[in-house]
Amino acid sequence: MNYGQFLYMFPECALVLALIIVFAFDFAMTKSGELRGEKSNVALGRLTWFMLMSVGCAVLSAMRQEETITAFGGMYVATQAVNVMKMVLTFGTLIVVIMADSWVQSQQRIAGEFYMLILSTLLGMFVMMSSGNFLLFFLGLEMASVPLACMVAFDRDRKESAEGAAKYILVATFSSGVMLFGISFIYAATGTLYFEDVATAISASPLTIMGLVFFFSGLGFKISLVPFHFWTADTYQGAPTPVTGYLSVISKGAAAITLCTILMKVFQPMIEYWDYMLYIVIVLSITVANLFAIRQSELKRFMAFSSISQAGYIMLAVVGNSQLGVAALTYYVLVYIVANMAVFTVINVVEQNNGGRTDMAAYNGFYQTNPKLSFLMTLALFSLAGIPPFAGMFSKFFVFMAGVQQGDPMAYFVVFIALVNTVVSLYYYLLIVKAMYITKTDTPLPTFKSDECTKIALAICTAGICFFGVVSCIYEWIAAASL
Repeated sequence: MNYGQFLYMFPECALVLALIIVFAFDFAMTKSGELRGEKSNVALGRLTWFMLMSVGCAVLSAMRQEETITAFGGMYVATQAVNVMKMVLTFGTLIVVIMADSWVQSQQRIAGEFYMLILSTLLGMFVMMSSGNFLLFFLGLEMASVPLACMVAFDRDRKESAEGAAKYILVATFSSGVMLFGISFIYAATGTLYFEDVATAISASPLTIMGLVFFFSGLGFKISLVPFHFWTADTYQGAPTPVTGYLSVISKGAAAITLCTILMKVFQPMIEYWDYMLYIVIVLSITVANLFAIRQSELKRFMAFSSISQAGYIMLAVVGNSQLGVAALTYYVLVYIVANMAVFTVINVVEQNNGGRTDMAAYNGFYQTNPKLSFLMTLALFSLAGIPPFAGMFSKFFVFMAGVQQGDPMAYFVVFIALVNTVVSLYYYLLIVKAMYITKTDTPLPTFKSDECTKIALAICTAGICFFGVVSCIYEWIAAASL
C-alpha cells in the first residue's frame, strides 16, 4: 500500500490534525485541573477557530490542483466542485463555533467534547463528499451521523434534548438500513461498488430501480426532504440552538452535494426515473413545509419547516442535470449558511437572555428594546424569503435557472410551483417581522448587550447576506470550479 496517497487527502488530513490538537489541548487541561474554568472554555473555543481556519487554508491549497484527484484505487475522488463545497462547509462550521461560544461557556461541563464532536462530524462529511465507492460513502455518512446524534443530546439536563436525539438516532438507523438495502441491490445488479464502474454497468431494471429508490430515501432523510422529514421538527427543537443551526445548514449541504454528485455520476443512465422522482419530492417538500411553517408558534420548529422548504429549493439545482446545477447548489448552500446562521445566532442570544424561551411570542415588541438585533434578523429573514437585493434572491434565481436548463416542460411546472411557494414563505417569514415591529406587548424582552462572539458571527453573516449576491466574482469562482 502506498501511504503517500494520504497526501492527496490534504483537507481530511488537516481536519484530523486539528481534531488531534484540540483533543490533546483538552486532555492537557484536564490533567492540570484547569478544565472547569471559563477561561479554559474560551481557550478551547479560540483554538478551534484557529484550527478551522487552518483547515480552510488546507482546502484552498488542495484547490490549486485543477485536475481531479484519485487515490486508493478510486475509492477517494476529489474534484474542484467538491473542494469548493468543503470550503463552504468549513466556513459555515466556523460561524457555528463562533456563535456557540457564549453557550459553551455557560455549560457546567467540559467544552472539549463539543468542539471534538463538531470536528468529527465535519470529517465524516468530507469523506462522504469525496467518496468514489459506495462503501467509503457509507462510512463517511456514519462518521457524520453518530457525532451529530451526540451533539443533539449534548444538553443532557433537558428532556427535549434527549427526546430529539432518540428520534434522530432511530430514524437515522432505519434510513441507514434502507440505504444499505438499496446499495446491495445495486451491487447485485452491477457486481461492483465503485461509482465509475456502476455507471458503466447499470441499466434500468426492477432491481436497480428499487436500489435507486432505497438509496435516495436514505439521503432524503439527511436532507430532510418530504416524506423523510418527520424527525426534523422535534430534533431541531430539542437540540441546543448552535447544534440546530449546524444541522440545518452544514449537514444538509454535505448531503445535498453528495446526492447531486451520485445521481449525475452513477445514475446518469437512469435519469428518466430519478428526474421525475425529484419533481415529486421537490414539490412536496416546498409545499408541505410552507403550509406547516405557517402554523408554528415555536421558533426552532418554525425554522425546522423552513429548512425542509429550503431543502426543496436546493434540490431544484439537481433537476437540470448540468454543471450549472452543481454551481447553483453550492452557491445556494453558501448563501443559505449566512442567512440561516444569522437567524439562529439571534435565537441563541435571545434564548440565553430570556430564560431559555424560543417561542415566537417572546419576540413581540423586540424592536422596542433591541433594535439592532431586530434589524439584522429582518435582513436574514428577507434573504431566506428571496427578497431583492439580498443574496437569497440571487441564489433562488440560479437554482431556478438550473432547474429549467434541460427545457423539460415538467421542470417548468415544478419551478412555477416553487415560485408560488416563495410568496407563501414570504408570508410566514413576515410573521416574525410583524412580532418584532408591530405586535404590542406590555412585557417585551429586556434590553441586553450581545457578547463579542455573537457580534462577530452576526457581522460575518450580515456581510454575506448583503454582498454575496452583488459581488459577482464569488459565483464566478464557484461556477469555474464546477466545470
